[in-house]
Amino acid sequence: MSKKLKFVDVFAGAGGLSCGLEMAGLECILGVDSNKYAMETFNINHRKACVYCGDITKLTNKNIMKLTKNEKIHAVVGGPPCQGFSTVGTGNPNDKRNTLFLEFVRIVKLLKPEFVVVENVTGLLAKKNEKTLLNIFQKFQVLGYNLDVQVMSSEKYGVPEKRRRTIIIGTRINKVPIFPKITHDVILAKTHRPAITVGDVLLDLKTKKGHLINHDIAAAQLSSNLDKRRLARIPEGRGIRYEKDEKAFFTTSLKLGVNWSKLKENRFRQTKYFRLDRAKPSPTIMTHRHSYYHPIETRYLTQREAAKLQSFPNDFEFIGPMSAQWKQIGNAVPPLLGKAIGKVLVKMYKNQDLNNCSETKSCNSTNTSIKQIREKAFVYQQS
Repeated sequence: MSKKLKFVDVFAGAGGLSCGLEMAGLECILGVDSNKYAMETFNINHRKACVYCGDITKLTNKNIMKLTKNEKIHAVVGGPPCQGFSTVGTGNPNDKRNTLFLEFVRIVKLLKPEFVVVENVTGLLAKKNEKTLLNIFQKFQVLGYNLDVQVMSSEKYGVPEKRRRTIIIGTRINKVPIFPKITHDVILAKTHRPAITVGDVLLDLKTKKGHLINHDIAAAQLSSNLDKRRLARIPEGRGIRYEKDEKAFFTTSLKLGVNWSKLKENRFRQTKYFRLDRAKPSPTIMTHRHSYYHPIETRYLTQREAAKLQSFPNDFEFIGPMSAQWKQIGNAVPPLLGKAIGKVLVKMYKNQDLNNCSETKSCNSTNTSIKQIREKAFVYQQS
């Protein structure tokens, strides 16, 4: 491929997906989002791309063409809200989430890219959302795209974090969309290739110039002496979820004062004082720092450490107050997951079908039942 495939990222957030696609050799032309700090982060890390920060419904077709400089766009990607889409035409057509998703469709219709990539939560594939998924498929199929969907689990693609996302890939130049092959935590050439772990990456946080960005150790300290004393007694990879944990790790003076018998299922819904385990991938990074603690130090993670677990490069800088940075990191698509997706877009572009599916009814997947789509979407457990 002589020239880079160009893409537009809609509902882009801080730009995790864009970062990954650019790792795969694509070029971001435009990022769109309404969040001020996320767009400042996007702008500083994607200096060649234009940025639109504001209400997408006010982003006119004329302005889109101006911002993309009338360049050929090969892919429109992003995370449009989808869950409200099932209400279209059934009683709540003004649901804001419907409007936002349809704005994404409008941009696809305008730019006519070869590819569409939609990322969303795994709940999109729940049985209760079957109508939503069917409507999404039909909207893009009308525009000539052939779609498929998979739940991709990030640790299977080199990310030191377990995060599952629903990924829909659409193409109008191939009969069948393809998805990345699993590269980690899988048997390759009769040898198990392990997942990347917390310990593999937390010792490497500096940029090539030796700088540490968004690594505020002081802000990661615990303010409560009681919390410090409690966390100091928690072993790596453990936390307090059951009464047996409290008995194993805390002295009487450190106990939480909980009546375990009155808790639902006699346990906490989420483990408290949970230290990460350097021998495993991290659980899903949340949008705040209070979910997990450093594996061996008595503190929270820094923003840089959380971003590293999301597979962001060390020179990717987050802008805004601490809470805004954590929100950007926790909401992002892991860049290495985006990179894997980018590689298959390049592959599909190189191997496009001359008699593609948008020109023939025989390979249009409209006739595929939503049950069949859901059944084959969950491939992340394969190894």
